[in-house]
Amino acid sequence: MSSSPSISSPFSRSRTRLGKYELGKTLGEGSFAKVKYAKNVQTGDHVAIKIINRERVLRQNIMEQIKREISTMKLIRHPNVVRIFEVMASKTKIYIILEYVHGGELFDEIARHGRLKEDEARRYFQQLINAVDYCHSRGVYHRDLKDDGLLHTACGTPNYVAPEVLTDKGYDGTTTDVWSFGVILFVLMAGYLPFDEPNLNSLYRKILKASFSLPPWLSSSSKNLIKRILDPNPVTDHLVTESKEKPASVNAFELISRSKSFNLENLFEKQALVKKETQFTSRSSANEIISKIEETARPLGFSVQKKNYKMKLQGDRTGRKGQLAVATEVFEVAPSLHLVELRKTGGDTLEFHKFYKNFSSGLKDIVWTTEQTTEQTTEGKRS
Repeated sequence: MSSSPSISSPFSRSRTRLGKYELGKTLGEGSFAKVKYAKNVQTGDHVAIKIINRERVLRQNIMEQIKREISTMKLIRHPNVVRIFEVMASKTKIYIILEYVHGGELFDEIARHGRLKEDEARRYFQQLINAVDYCHSRGVYHRDLKDDGLLHTACGTPNYVAPEVLTDKGYDGTTTDVWSFGVILFVLMAGYLPFDEPNLNSLYRKILKASFSLPPWLSSSSKNLIKRILDPNPVTDHLVTESKEKPASVNAFELISRSKSFNLENLFEKQALVKKETQFTSRSSANEIISKIEETARPLGFSVQKKNYKMKLQGDRTGRKGQLAVATEVFEVAPSLHLVELRKTGGDTLEFHKFYKNFSSGLKDIVWTTEQTTEQTTEGKRS
């Protein structure tokens, strides 16, 4: 791909500053956002800054989607995924500071120079598989896999969308991403899209039937792989698992969008009224978590009521605003990862946080911490 950018050419003589960043040329522009080249004047590092028009975001009612996707990018740390460094905002704009990746978009290169050789396509495809497998392992599913998925609509670019997404009957994020793998692999090796029609109805009919033709120059192994991936039946390779009672599921986007270390509410709302609550994640089983919470709460003077992975902890002492009451619930993020939410339902907020400080010391064995600790405490105004 292209070489690293020169230090001076991307910047105009009248240089614009955004905090510690010096803005340069525009790299791309969309309907409600543009991406500019920039330099961190403190470190000399080059970044890309996505500048989003706040008014258009609100007008198009995509605020929640942007918040989820920004939060998701913050969660992901992988060499093949563009990294997000920080988010800033003014009254009219939202600024997303991203890792600058030189070389342009892969499919622009294909449009200019044609399809890739099989070995070259394999290399890019392996990088993609590696990155998305990492995302899946953290409960994050792309649904718009090509090379500029950030801030797309829920279904993404139609040419890459899996059949089950079009039927609007619910779908599994893993299988829809695998379908997109197949479309990407086809484009890399053929130089054009497998499903490409002038109107959406015709395009959707082809996708639903997986109606496509493989070019003759592909190797037999490549043809077989693409055919296996572009299977319109999403349950062909579905694994049958034992059905048993389990906690309610929570989407990974819901988990990370509430993270105190990356709270985006103030970017979009003048005043965010939040509940008094605390969350942590655990790799222990749901039953182990429930038992540990009960075991820890009782010595602190709390009675415990349990039902369907929900618990009510009731304090035996009367505080400034009556007895402290805490509701807890265990959610399943993934089979081996649970989110535990504790929410004050009675009593004083300050007393709740004092309680949790003591309470959490007894939960150390089950709390899962990462590079960025997932445990959070969100405080509103004292009630």
